Amino acid sequence: MGEVYVNFPQQSQKSDREMGEMSRNLHPHSINEESESSTLERVAAESLINEVLGRGLMEHGCPHYRRRCCIRAPCCNEIFGCHHCHNEAKNSINVDQKHRHDIPRHQVRQVTCLLCGTEQEVGQICIHCGVCMGKYFCKVCKLYDDDTSKQQYHCEGCGICRIGGRENFFHCYKCGCCYSILLKNSHPCVEGAMHHDCPICFEFLFESRNDVTVLPCGHTIHQKCLEEMRDHYQYACPLCSKSVCDMSKVWEKFDMEIAATPMPEPYQNRMVQILCNDCGKKSEVRYHVVAQKCPDCKSYNTRQTRG
Repeated sequence: MGEVYVNFPQQSQKSDREMGEMSRNLHPHSINEESESSTLERVAAESLINEVLGRGLMEHGCPHYRRRCCIRAPCCNEIFGCHHCHNEAKNSINVDQKHRHDIPRHQVRQVTCLLCGTEQEVGQICIHCGVCMGKYFCKVCKLYDDDTSKQQYHCEGCGICRIGGRENFFHCYKCGCCYSILLKNSHPCVEGAMHHDCPICFEFLFESRNDVTVLPCGHTIHQKCLEEMRDHYQYACPLCSKSVCDMSKVWEKFDMEIAATPMPEPYQNRMVQILCNDCGKKSEVRYHVVAQKCPDCKSYNTRQTRG
C-alpha cells in the first residue's frame, strides 16, 4: 500500500546539517545485526533517529493539513501548501474561468521542506535536514499529514487516500467509492454514486473532506447538507424525490388531517392519477386538497400526473 507511519518522541536543538547527517547515517535500515546485539546502543540509536525525524511535528502546515512540506504544482509550476490549497486558489471566482483547473495530484514530483527550505523529489524524509515531512505519507497520492488521529489509509479502488481507518470501510466497485462497513450488505448500489456533485452545495463528493452519507435510495449527499434539509422540513432526495427517512408517523398525521377535512360535494368523487415517488407505482385515487395517498406503500410522497 502507499501509506507509511513513523513514530517519534521529543525534538532537540541541533543544526539542520547535523540533524540531517545523523538521520541519514542512523536510518533504521543502516542498523545491522551486530549493533542490535547491544540493547543500549540500539535504543540510543533509535532515540536519536526519532529525535531528528520528529522536529517540528504538528507545528507547520496549511489550513487543510499539519505537515512539514509544501508542493510544487506540476500544472502551473507554483508552490502551494497542499492540493486543496491549489484547487481553492485556482478555482476562485477571481480567476478567469478559462484558467481555472484542478491539480493532477498523482503527478506531483517536487516538494519543499518547511524546516530547511530544500526543494527535492517526493519522499517522506528531507534529503537535507533529515526531518520527516509527514508522519503519514502516501507515495501514490503524494499526501503528507502529521495528524494521524484521522486514521488515514490509501484505497486502491478509489485511487486516493481516505480517513477513518481501513478496518471501518469497504470499497464498493459498482458505486465506485468507500462506504462504512455497516453498509456492506445493505446499501443500495448506484453506478458511480460518489462521482458527482452534492445536490445541495455542489461540491464534488468523491474528493470531499466533509462527511458524506448514503440515502435509502442509494444517492449520496453531505451529512451536513442533509441535516440542513431536515431543518427546513425537506425530507425527499433532491435527485429522485424518494423519502430520505421513515415517514410513517408523518403519514399518520396526514391521515388524521384528511379525515378532519372533508372535500366539498362537487369534489368528493373526483379521481386523479398519481405517481408514488417512494415505490414508483402509478394509481388512480380520490382527489384531496391536502395530499394523495399511494394505495400500495401508503406513502403521501406522491405527485399528480393526470386528472
